[in-house]
Amino acid sequence: MIDVIPFRSLGRFEGGWLSARYHFSFADYHDPERVGFGPLRVWNDDTIQPDTGFAPHGHRDMEIITYVRRGAITHHDHLGNHGRTEAGQVQVMSAGTGINHAEYNREAEPAEIFQIWILPDARGHTPRWENRPFPRAGADGRLTVLASGRAGDAERGALWINQDAALLGAELSTGQRLTHPLGQGRRAYLVAGRGRFLVNGCEVGPRDGIALTDEPRAVIETLEDGEILLADLP
Repeated sequence: MIDVIPFRSLGRFEGGWLSARYHFSFADYHDPERVGFGPLRVWNDDTIQPDTGFAPHGHRDMEIITYVRRGAITHHDHLGNHGRTEAGQVQVMSAGTGINHAEYNREAEPAEIFQIWILPDARGHTPRWENRPFPRAGADGRLTVLASGRAGDAERGALWINQDAALLGAELSTGQRLTHPLGQGRRAYLVAGRGRFLVNGCEVGPRDGIALTDEPRAVIETLEDGEILLADLP
């Protein structure tokens, strides 16, 4: 089954300092048809204005992946972690037994991020935070594993999450084609960061989403230079 979720249909929040679009029910936006996709609970498309951000607040028992599309964000938490994550980089925060953190845009330009929440495989993990650069070496037509709880991915440089899931990304040039196999019983959620693609024959444009269920593979054909993120999920 294939379900295309156009950007124009996403939930919406406009708060002056924050412009957000919600792929799934979040905060005051509720769509009973879209309350998650397997363990994927949140995929927010946020634009944060300069010198603003999310004041200190808490989370528990959630794997939170932030992919920075433009600009940079600065993280602080009660564990003493502090770091700046810039465009093309990823950070992971395992909330576990509880973490209090803040995320700010300290830059002179708006920050654009994808904020992705995945349920962990169990409650009560040790809270932690880390980030890592994933240099944009060019459109080489391959998916890079950015964050994962699958065996072997951490050794290949992926940030660890406490779930049998993975977030992969690729920059692609017009005409490139790639195939990502999905194991039996698995599903995938893809978002086009920019550009236009055919995913299993269905067209998606900038910031559209597409959900694949009971499909043996994701076949991605590039119609226009761009970037795609794929969550491989149980």
